Amino acid sequence: MPGTVGRVPTPATPAATAATADAAGVVLGHPWAATPLGPPQQWDPAVRGVVDLVLASPVPMMLAYGDDLLMLYNDGYAALIGDRHPGAVGRPAAEVFADVWGEPGVGDVVTRAYRRGESFLEKEVVLPFDRARPGAREQAVFTRGHSPVRDSAGRVVGVLTVAAETSHVTEQLQSLSDVAAALAGTLTLDDVARVALRYLLTAFDADRVTFGVDDGAGWRTVRRVRGELLDEADERLPPLWRRSPADSPGPLIVAARTGVPQFVGDGQPLRDIAVDRHDQKVRALAAQPLRTSALRGGLTVGYHAARPWSAAERALLAASAELIGQAAERARRFETQHGTAQLLQRSMLPEHLPDLPRLRIAARYDPGVDGNAAGGDFYDAFLLPTGELGVVLGDVAGHDVQAAARMGQVRAALRALALADPRPDAVLAGLDRLVASLGTETGSQELFVTVVFGVVDAHRERLTLASAGHPAPLVRRAGADGEPVAAYLDVPPGAPLGLGCTPRTTTVPFAPGDTLLLFSDGVIERRRRSLAAGLDDLAVAVAGAASGDPRALCAVATAAVAGATEDDVAVLAVEHALIPSRSASMEVPAEPTAPSRVRHWMTAQLTDWQVPEGVVGAAVLCTSELTTNALLHAGTAARVEIDLSPERLLVSVADSGTRGTVTRARTDTLSSRGRGLGLIEQLSDAWGTDPTVRGSTVWFEILIPAEPPRVGTPPAG
Repeated sequence: MPGTVGRVPTPATPAATAATADAAGVVLGHPWAATPLGPPQQWDPAVRGVVDLVLASPVPMMLAYGDDLLMLYNDGYAALIGDRHPGAVGRPAAEVFADVWGEPGVGDVVTRAYRRGESFLEKEVVLPFDRARPGAREQAVFTRGHSPVRDSAGRVVGVLTVAAETSHVTEQLQSLSDVAAALAGTLTLDDVARVALRYLLTAFDADRVTFGVDDGAGWRTVRRVRGELLDEADERLPPLWRRSPADSPGPLIVAARTGVPQFVGDGQPLRDIAVDRHDQKVRALAAQPLRTSALRGGLTVGYHAARPWSAAERALLAASAELIGQAAERARRFETQHGTAQLLQRSMLPEHLPDLPRLRIAARYDPGVDGNAAGGDFYDAFLLPTGELGVVLGDVAGHDVQAAARMGQVRAALRALALADPRPDAVLAGLDRLVASLGTETGSQELFVTVVFGVVDAHRERLTLASAGHPAPLVRRAGADGEPVAAYLDVPPGAPLGLGCTPRTTTVPFAPGDTLLLFSDGVIERRRRSLAAGLDDLAVAVAGAASGDPRALCAVATAAVAGATEDDVAVLAVEHALIPSRSASMEVPAEPTAPSRVRHWMTAQLTDWQVPEGVVGAAVLCTSELTTNALLHAGTAARVEIDLSPERLLVSVADSGTRGTVTRARTDTLSSRGRGLGLIEQLSDAWGTDPTVRGSTVWFEILIPAEPPRVGTPPAG
């Protein structure tokens, strides 16, 4: 957990005393390493997010963590439990409330929320421990919301309790508890925007809501309106952010800029910035700033009818803004760290792979669960002085900047050794000496490096490989009956580099139609599953792929084994093409007419290549959607590439940036509000997204139907 947590002072109440002040300080100073929660620096990101929200909230909140329901809470909750604080921090709830834990509505509701993973609302109850506290007011009525808290893997690890003295707004309080738990699982500003807009629209029963943050010299905002039809696919799409200048007169931006809330009960609050009838119809509007140390932003809630803003509504909106603001600040911090780590990682990998007439090459790298850390997986493909192709995939143990730096050293040294003497055993023997030297130089005995290096000779149709402790490569070939088969090559694994590796080479046939797949252990390793099962799943998936195209096989390989992996994933595929493919590309400027220009260019090119009419129509439509997506969400120029072989058409659209600081590359980020996603899935045989050094590449593949035999022409053979 960060050493500093943004906190909002809790308003003084008759129950608050000096003993209940600064619960955050007590929590941050507690020796958590001696508890099942562990040291703060090792907390799960989702749990850390909940802790940040709890400590920053002015609303009484308590997190009960783990099977023992260890207590962690803020100033507001400390005031409720009186002299049980500060001794309650880090102790099981059953011990802290031993005198009342067995009473109905105390231990049973918290335990139920934890065991069943279900939210629960207690409406207007008298807290048993409030009665037991000396000096407590008689019959103080509270509403409590209990929501399960999940970690990054989706497991229930605790219960978040939100409590407030109330005589109304019970449903809104439950919504506040649920949104706090939902915000704890967000990673990017896109995620925060989706959760915040959905919550504001439903909890306040509003007609129009907006969320916005500062964006360098200006602002970016996103809106939801009542009745807007969003299906499941739409909910996964990136929000459609709108840019506004720094001096915009919009209520959200004015509130964000000044830090002062605005409330209009009846009028035309959006008259000067209205973009459509939804804005023009708003008569009542509340604009609330997001107050954080590292981010400026705001949110609005609007209605088509006049509305007096009650004190309770204003307080609820302020509490909501605190939760959303803390989540937004954390998301921006994540995006910045994530972007730096991933840029470091990807800048050490080749930005472009060789473009050869008979060898098609593709690679994919995906970070592990913790996207903030750079990893040590690497791949490379390069031409050798002999005219052959060198291919390599390796793994340097670790998930930090040091691992990435060592990976860069190993990759650079391997290429230099291979250019001098391309024999795989000689290359790995030289690398072994380098890694041993690095280990001695740094005094580290934990420098663990595995690598497989191969030389592809397309002219002689053979492949020579050597391995240093790395998983055996996989080759997809045409079977005797014409159906593809996938088999692992019998390559002596040897010892990892730096441990006296004595590699041996293996030479196998590599005929036209074959595809080689190199992969890291993150592809096949899963918790509670054997390595053999992962290897079997990968072989079955590769053999069953629609084609041997390298880009499609990389996507198939990364999704072959079910379940999440905490390790990085790297895949490199090389296909020995039966017939050289034809390719063309087009640079697409970030202009409104660009998709139309792409459609005309692509139609002309594919028609000239005599591609079947049905394939042309589907490909042009899908490419138009991807181009629109790249221009809309990346905001930069794009590049369209088409590659045609006798068996398939491959199209890719690459952007060179993002509208925000960094966004995660995902296969569901299509622009047409759900329509694009359905089109790509229906019209293509395979598709996916590959992150690159400066942006992302979205691609799809359409198989070319076999031509029927001509009338009067006897069948072959």
